[in-house]
Amino acid sequence: MARARHFKHPDTKAFIEVSCQTTLYPALCIKCLSRYANSNVRNEQQLAQVALTVSLYKARSTRLYMLKVAKELESIKSKECPALRDCLQQIDDSINQLSHSNRELRRFDLKAGMIDDLFWHIDNVDTWISAALTDASNCVDEFPGHRMSKMKATIKGKVMNVAQLTSNALALFHRYAARYRSATNKKP
Repeated sequence: MARARHFKHPDTKAFIEVSCQTTLYPALCIKCLSRYANSNVRNEQQLAQVALTVSLYKARSTRLYMLKVAKELESIKSKECPALRDCLQQIDDSINQLSHSNRELRRFDLKAGMIDDLFWHIDNVDTWISAALTDASNCVDEFPGHRMSKMKATIKGKVMNVAQLTSNALALFHRYAARYRSATNKKP
């Protein structure tokens, strides 16, 4: 029986590493996106798309964890329920914003011929990713750093990871969108 061969494209790996240097969390960026080095991620749009997908996946898995914890806390009528519910609502909002961003970015190839329309789509994606980042960051703020329970610390860590991945996705999207902005700024 033949084994599936997995190999990494050295040029893709280098592209990911260089691109991740423009983010606030380059080590996390490289760690999360390097697993895609064996795919055909060869340009800024594809990399931004993958980064958004990774952020959306992490937000969804964090939401599932938080729902499980919320159910446990509600069963014991914990006083931490309201903060968790608020945070959960913000994560839901982040998921919604990231989903919109992901769909909109997929449409860019269809809009490539209409540069004015493209800027409207770029602004939409930028706004939605920024809103998702704000929601995740606000959720983290629900859990102050002093004397946290293990549960709160775990939730805070998971949500911080979502915020950092979303920040990286935003930076990679800005890198992609910059080529359109600079192209129109050069026109007379």
